[in-house]
Amino acid sequence: MRHALYVAPFDELSDPVAVVDLAIAAEEAGWDAVFVWDHMWRPTHRSPSVGDAWITLAAMASRTTSIRLGPMVVPLARRRPQKLARESVALDRLSGGRLTMGVGLGVDTDGELQRFGEVVDEHERGDVLDEALELLLELWSGEEVTHRGPKFIADGVRFLPRAIQEPRIPLWSAARGGSGRRPLRRAAQLDGLFPVGASDEQLDQMVATIESLRGTLDGFDVAVIAPREADVDRLEQRGVTWVLRSIEPGLTARAAIQMATQHPGT
Repeated sequence: MRHALYVAPFDELSDPVAVVDLAIAAEEAGWDAVFVWDHMWRPTHRSPSVGDAWITLAAMASRTTSIRLGPMVVPLARRRPQKLARESVALDRLSGGRLTMGVGLGVDTDGELQRFGEVVDEHERGDVLDEALELLLELWSGEEVTHRGPKFIADGVRFLPRAIQEPRIPLWSAARGGSGRRPLRRAAQLDGLFPVGASDEQLDQMVATIESLRGTLDGFDVAVIAPREADVDRLEQRGVTWVLRSIEPGLTARAAIQMATQHPGT
């Protein structure tokens, strides 16, 4: 079982310097990863300040040496795959091959998508996500890519350098409990599952579905958000490979760094 901090880069933690300090403390304390929410906006009454996940991750990568890091999750429906391909490879190389990237539909909480004219319908966003993933993987290959889809075009392009990690940067797909088979089919084709808002029964069903689709869970990660008092042994028996401890919006930088100094096994 591996342990990660799951950080909302809002309020005082919107400052990359504060999250870098947190990541350094987490590495020293024995955490295995620090993952960062990837959002663009929140209403002022909820979080007056919002940090950029990717700049923050790059700063973390340059000041740490062993912990894994990554966005959890990237809403691909509001990203251009070519830009994301460049950013993710650069971050993987900067970190020495420590990037894990979560992907998903994103959420329209408080109108975060619609206020910028992004796709709101979940089925349509799922279509965009699937095509974006297809193109992202093609661009990561280092081979010449020609792609003409409903949403994206790539006309005879080749992206180099490639990432350090082989065969690719690990991709975990987010899926909400009770959301149906489509997100699980997507996750089964990738490297991990990030269940969101899933009950114990839903988690068991999700893991069982993934196993049936893949034929095995070998080499596949299941990462769940769990409180400090969670029964880690029980989670491991249910197929969980990563436990994420959430650092919620509104927590001061000092309190968050204090959490990071506490060894995950204590």
